[in-house]
Parts: sequence; structure tokens; C-alpha cells
Amino acid sequence: MEHGSRARRGQAAPAELGAEARVAPRFTLLLRAAKLISPMGEFLCVIRDVSSTGLSVRNFHALPPGGPVRLQLQSGECHAIEKVWERDGAAGFRFTDEIDIAKFLNEKGRYPKRPVRLKLRFPVMTAHRGQVSVAQILDISQQGARITCRSRLAIDQILRLEAECLPLIQAKVRWRRGDEYGLVFEDIFQFAALAKLAALLQWPQFAKGGNEAVGEANPRAPNHLC
Repeated sequence: MEHGSRARRGQAAPAELGAEARVAPRFTLLLRAAKLISPMGEFLCVIRDVSSTGLSVRNFHALPPGGPVRLQLQSGECHAIEKVWERDGAAGFRFTDEIDIAKFLNEKGRYPKRPVRLKLRFPVMTAHRGQVSVAQILDISQQGARITCRSRLAIDQILRLEAECLPLIQAKVRWRRGDEYGLVFEDIFQFAALAKLAALLQWPQFAKGGNEAVGEANPRAPNHLC
């Protein structure tokens, strides 16, 4: 219980976490969502703990090789990182530059915190009252997506997004700018399913068997490429 209360207050985690924890105090975070940006694309992760020199994350699939890698927080702040280790659905990174640990923990940035959005582009169909139109996802989060669609959609219009790689998604049009539309999902896209979708679309090797290391499949997780 003492460890849990210490973590909730944002205080340093126990020294048993290893040599780095003794050199730089390590702080346990409460499942903070972020994304890893690499030459392969953008991938979701959950920050588990952090110190001034590095951090560990939970990942929902094996991470693609190569670098450089940047960590982007929900505030939009980015940090250059290097992978040190990866095993059992977790990975450790070191910061390549010095960070302000207090600012990191408070997640202060130029913009307010918002759900992590992934720049994933893939075709979808929009369906509304029997009318079906071709559209394309431009970016997507757990709560919504930005799309392009040549058919004119009305503000507050309810529609379905359909694609082989997506679960059944019902959404509402929130804004329109030319042929671009902002959608809000009626149901939240499960985090693990969205993480696996990103891997499937951006890293073909994952679709060929790399997902076996992820563990038990989410029942709503996509099973095929778009």
C-alpha cells in the first residue's frame, strides 16, 4: 500500500527498480498514453515509469526496428529517445537529451492535453441510410477520426465507418472544412485494438506473425489489413 500511495503522489518509486533508480529518481505514472514516432510510423504505448534519464513503456506488439525514435505526449511535447531493452510487452528507453522531469510529470506543453492521435491513412466506406460513400481516414484516436469524403456530409450526421481492418464504428460528424470532416465515435475505440491496428497498417511483418507475441487477442482487435 505504501508503494501505491507513493506512486499516486508522483513520488519516487522504490530503489528495487534497479541501478538507474538509485542514480536518477524514478517516478511511477498512472498508465499515461503516448505514442512512439519512428521511420516506420506512429505506434501507441503506455508510459509506466520515468526518470530524468529514461522511461519504460508498455507496448501492445513487438516494436519495429530502426530509429531515430521520438516519444510524443498528449500535450504534444516530443522527446528523442533510444531503445535499451524490450521484452514481454514492455520496453525501456533512454532520453538522448536532458529533460525537465517536473514538466514531463505535469505534462505541460504548448497545447492542452488531448487523446493521442495517429496519422494512419487508409480507405473506408461511410454508410448512412442506405447511402454508401468512399472516404479516407487521415488520422484516428480512440474517440474520433479525421476523414476526407467527396460526398457532402451534414454536421451532426450519424454514419457508420466500414473497413475490413476496423471493428464496427458508429460516428457523428462534428465539423466540416472543405472535403475534410471531423468525426466523434459513439463508442470508444479500445486502446489495445487501436495499437494493433497501427502495427498492422504500418509494419507488414507484424501481420505475418509478429502479433503472436502480443498475448491474448482483444475480441474487437482487427485481424486483417485494409
